[in-house]
Amino acid sequence: MKYFILTGESSGDLHAAGLVHTLRALDPSPEFMGTGGVLMSKAGVHLVRNISDMAFMGFSEVIKNIFTIRKNFKIIRQAILDFHPDVLILVDYPGFNLRMARWAKENSLKVVYYIAPQVWAWRESRVTLLQKFTDLVICILPFEQPYFRQKQVNAMYVGHPILEAIPEMQEEGKVKNKIALLPGSRKQEIERLLPLMLDAMHLQSPDNLLVAGMSVHGEDYYKAIIGKKAKLVMDDVYGVLSVSKIALVTSGTATLETALMKVPQVVCYKGSAFSYFIAKRLVKVPHISLVNLILQRPLVPELIQDNCTAISIKQASMEVLDDPRPVLQGYDLLRKQLGKGDATKKAATAIFEMLNK
Repeated sequence: MKYFILTGESSGDLHAAGLVHTLRALDPSPEFMGTGGVLMSKAGVHLVRNISDMAFMGFSEVIKNIFTIRKNFKIIRQAILDFHPDVLILVDYPGFNLRMARWAKENSLKVVYYIAPQVWAWRESRVTLLQKFTDLVICILPFEQPYFRQKQVNAMYVGHPILEAIPEMQEEGKVKNKIALLPGSRKQEIERLLPLMLDAMHLQSPDNLLVAGMSVHGEDYYKAIIGKKAKLVMDDVYGVLSVSKIALVTSGTATLETALMKVPQVVCYKGSAFSYFIAKRLVKVPHISLVNLILQRPLVPELIQDNCTAISIKQASMEVLDDPRPVLQGYDLLRKQLGKGDATKKAATAIFEMLNK
């Protein structure tokens, strides 16, 4: 079988790479092409575009990069036509991938959406696109399957694949005295939030502050922001979290990773004024972190936009560290809701069986 897998973000690169490895175990002669990053490349996917050329966050950033986005769409569309895949697998990245789903169906391709777009949070009208232009939507959050099925979308829940990436056992007695700074995967996030995180922790020794960086941006990029205020650790977010007593985390998948690593956290988000103005009027959910969304309560503090300052980050961190027990107990409940750690196997099996019917 020939699989074209399309993602534009680092979390998608992680989950798509896991899917590739699992499909290889099921399919005797698979071929893979797509877009992604380091992990998909290592999994043997021929990349036609790297996520470093695709990750744009917020309305204003999309507008500023509209010509790059159009170029990406044209390049990827042609690559799909030349490759003739048996299935197009879209991984998260909804702004781009929902457009691609429509085009793919117009060209008679089978379409699977792995890691369903969060249309339940905002722009619910997009659910019609999933209904019309996908053959299967694979959900990773427990409340998504009933939501989508109610909307006449062919959806299945497999659990969250992040469970497979989290280290199984934490070392007993390991000293956890560091502070993890997880400023996100996109440059727009990093440039807004990392300076605030550093300012909030300016009284801490640089040896105690660990910034989780990504090689896609390069060490020099981070060091220009960090200076001598903290230590940079590249491509090892779990290693950083394993020695940390608290984490300052940009909203996104990292909030879930931090919870599953049992590290108390403060969630931070700050977009451009224009993007926030639009999002505030469209987003319908009461929380921005996956931890609070899944538990349906404010377990971890969320500092958003004007409330996200160096002073507020410092204050929230002190309050969490003063008594982390309620947060850690909430994390135990969270893990139980995320499946059995076999999400990727279930997803790959569903795709393979669909193609072989």
